[in-house]
Amino acid sequence: MATDCEAWLNANPVEAEDLSDSFVSGEEDNAGSVVNKNIKNEINGNWLSSSSNSIHEARLKAKAKRRLRKNSSRDSGRGDSLSDNGDVVRGTSVAPTSPKSKLLDRKSRLGKGRGLPKKGGAGGKGVWGRSGEVYELQTVDQKDPNYDEAQENCVYETVVPPLEERDFEKTVTPIVQEYFQHGDTNEVAELLAGLNLGPMQSEVPSLAVSLALEAKASHRELTSMLLADLCGPVLSRSDMENSFDKLLLELPDLVLDTPGAPQLVGQFIARAVSDQILSKTYVEGYKGRVDCQYTRASLDRATVLLKMSKGGLRIDNQWGAGGGQRPVMQLIKEVNLLLKEYILSGDSKEAERCLRDLEVPHFHHEFVYEAIVLVLESKGEKTLKMLLQLLKSLSASSVITVDQMRRGYERVYMDIAEINIDVPRAYYILEQFVDKSFSMGIIDVKLRDLCPCRGRKRFVSEGDGGVVKLESY
Repeated sequence: MATDCEAWLNANPVEAEDLSDSFVSGEEDNAGSVVNKNIKNEINGNWLSSSSNSIHEARLKAKAKRRLRKNSSRDSGRGDSLSDNGDVVRGTSVAPTSPKSKLLDRKSRLGKGRGLPKKGGAGGKGVWGRSGEVYELQTVDQKDPNYDEAQENCVYETVVPPLEERDFEKTVTPIVQEYFQHGDTNEVAELLAGLNLGPMQSEVPSLAVSLALEAKASHRELTSMLLADLCGPVLSRSDMENSFDKLLLELPDLVLDTPGAPQLVGQFIARAVSDQILSKTYVEGYKGRVDCQYTRASLDRATVLLKMSKGGLRIDNQWGAGGGQRPVMQLIKEVNLLLKEYILSGDSKEAERCLRDLEVPHFHHEFVYEAIVLVLESKGEKTLKMLLQLLKSLSASSVITVDQMRRGYERVYMDIAEINIDVPRAYYILEQFVDKSFSMGIIDVKLRDLCPCRGRKRFVSEGDGGVVKLESY
């Protein structure tokens, strides 16, 4: 189209001033809105040729002319172009300026930085700086009216107020009860050292012993160990003596909650003397000065234990170790002794109490295992019936849980092949014991069906007189 327009212009020369157009944008569709009287060959924006061209052809050529101007103005490398201000720039291209001015733009020209304010927001005119920032060493002005000479060499320390009597029990009791769970004496010493007990230091042993009186034997052993470890780093020997003196005075009240408190406190005193946290003359210092019967009974118990220790008794083992702290072989021996005592006495209540005192509920499957093995090794029906009754009572009272009972039976099922080497009739006795256990409700049908049975040969031999054998081992 541009080539046709140029050819037509060569055929019909027109003056340069006649080619001037007032339309800059080139978007108009009606060229007849502007009439130039100086142009003779243009009527209503259409070019008229001298030849017999139609008006439609003249319109197409005018449209091609406008399109040619628009393309030349947009070309950045050739021709004339128009700037944003309307000025004609020849031969060069002018990049359009951004509508937003960059005079007040504070962003980095280099593309670096995170866009944060300078100096962390502490710089600028009329700004003293960041709060708490010191630019140089401050010297004390002695002419300052607020200057105090006594504060010049002052040392500041964190002061913990002493623990009051009303808050003592609420604060120390959770520490001792938590110690019964973890058994770490160092942690208790650190907690007590940070409390600033002050005059309440002598109350710690008496509170720990009073809590242990209502607890188990393993907790009493832990309390004796705690007192031995606290004496020195946290508590002094005088604090220990004052604390036990208070315990002896409070025995009439302690007996109301714990009837055996006098004997237990006497054992604590004997253990403390053995651990050298009380003087050896502590018990002898009360001779002739005791009026309370409970205090006298406690001191007599301590005296007897100390005399027995001279004969070889170990007082440090009087409470016994806790269930989780005992060796496995020791627990097995105690379980066997418990079962043998029950076979001799037949007292199921005493056997239940002894089993509870062992404090090993996670180890009750060993009790069930040893009981069944004792039945397999016995030769009479008496042992089988007695142990069935014992297991029935322990299962009904939930001393032995269903899981521990099941584990005890399963262990016997696994070891029955080895047991049969020493006890030839072990399979037969085990089947009888399992069937009776199921009939008494000790085990369920699923556990009964798991009982192993040995393959038997039923045949008639010449010496049996034609009688079919029921069992052959």
